[in-house]
Amino acid sequence: MQELTHYIDGAHVKGTSGRFADVYNPATGDVQAKVPLASPAEMNTAVEIAAKAQPAWAAVNPQRRARVMMKFVELLNRDMDKLAEALSKEHGKTMPDAAGDVQRGLEVVEYCIGAPQLLKGEYTDGAGPGIDIYSMRQALGVTAGITPFNFPAMIPMWMFAPAIACGNAFILKPSERDPSVPLMLAELMEEAGLPKGILQVVNGDKEAVDAILDHPVIQSVGFVGSTPIAEYIYGKGCSNGKRVQCFGGAKNHMIIMPDADLDQAADALVGAGYGAAGERCMAISVAVPVGDETADRLIEKLIPRIEALKVGPYTSGKDVDYGPVVTAAAKANIERLVQTGIDQGAKLVVDGRDFKLQGYEDGFFVGPHLFDHATKDMDIYTQEIFGPVLTTVRAKSYEEALAMAMDHEYGNGTAIYTRDGDAARDFANRINIGMVGINVPIPVPLAYHTFGGWKKSAFGDLNQHGPDSFKFYTRTKTVTARWPSGIKEGGEFNFKAMD
Repeated sequence: MQELTHYIDGAHVKGTSGRFADVYNPATGDVQAKVPLASPAEMNTAVEIAAKAQPAWAAVNPQRRARVMMKFVELLNRDMDKLAEALSKEHGKTMPDAAGDVQRGLEVVEYCIGAPQLLKGEYTDGAGPGIDIYSMRQALGVTAGITPFNFPAMIPMWMFAPAIACGNAFILKPSERDPSVPLMLAELMEEAGLPKGILQVVNGDKEAVDAILDHPVIQSVGFVGSTPIAEYIYGKGCSNGKRVQCFGGAKNHMIIMPDADLDQAADALVGAGYGAAGERCMAISVAVPVGDETADRLIEKLIPRIEALKVGPYTSGKDVDYGPVVTAAAKANIERLVQTGIDQGAKLVVDGRDFKLQGYEDGFFVGPHLFDHATKDMDIYTQEIFGPVLTTVRAKSYEEALAMAMDHEYGNGTAIYTRDGDAARDFANRINIGMVGINVPIPVPLAYHTFGGWKKSAFGDLNQHGPDSFKFYTRTKTVTARWPSGIKEGGEFNFKAMD
């Protein structure tokens, strides 16, 4: 059995707490490795090393820090297949989806190459008599990130790349369910020229999380995961005086207008609802067709598409549409919510409950499900399922559909499918949700814009990546300067008369 490590001070370090978590192969259900769970003492060691290394890194000029990011991009492209396979083996994603996970992180690293421009301050000449005022963006010091299982490459890079480009040191606490890729990323960063101690990976559970939140040296914490944990981390981190950004759960609605291209909408729903087995915070999990005729036609188009989905392990190649969910517990929770939907009166028009994959009976595979005639009071509508389950809630009008998305407690992403520019514009302006797609099913912004939801999907005033990330990982210092006059006249060659 493979025993994984922490990555501290440029080296793989065995855990000393005596506590471990099992790392599964989701396709087979077998335990393939064990990962150490850090104690507060182990976390403290990593923080002490980071604190010693950080000042020298912050003193490196931004252009040279950017060159490390340039080299890191090169290495990510070199090792793309290796990273994707390691990710698929622990998470269960298909290989193309795993490579996409790495690629979307890589794009944020590319953005961070612009650190010299992004870190420039402001200057006012002659703000007063002989007075100039200027501002500087300076690194926070030691920063930390707590990242989820569903994007073990992308989200760590969304956090550590801008933090490090700004001159900070970074402690990464990845998910204990799929920790291998974060360890590989730390190795690649140092191969790219990052000094030891600037990026460290400390594996762990709640004990490690609390050690981060309570440590006085750590200045900021980023988190992505469920809303209850996001609320806990945000509350505790802020009360300890840290800068905190937390991103929680989602229940993303796609509104399908009567004038929409229903073939296009159906294809979009299948990809956005079932890709990565639905384990995406930006997955579309609620379809809201406007009008019964639209709903009937949409369901008619969805059923054959969903029934044709190919579910299997990543080793089956590129023909597989999605793989297993991450753990047996995740599978059980999805199955529980499906049964709840049936019990509460929703119509299960595609039933994946009896799905079995020959040779992988012990894997964590879940067949695709499609509900119709769900209502807003049902658990399958109110709760985040995080699985291959699409729920259809019919709306009588555009206003009712809009209100559905606006009234839900989550506000991560949403989409509308329509040919009507006025409806699309109205939707984008009025909706109280952070990321909006117009005929785009998963509206994840590109790296040079920011990612972030509203309502109970996000806590904190700054989003991830894009310009907000450089604000989050720096402090602004403003200097007001006055210099005495008299020197500029030059030397005097005569005796000065006495006053």
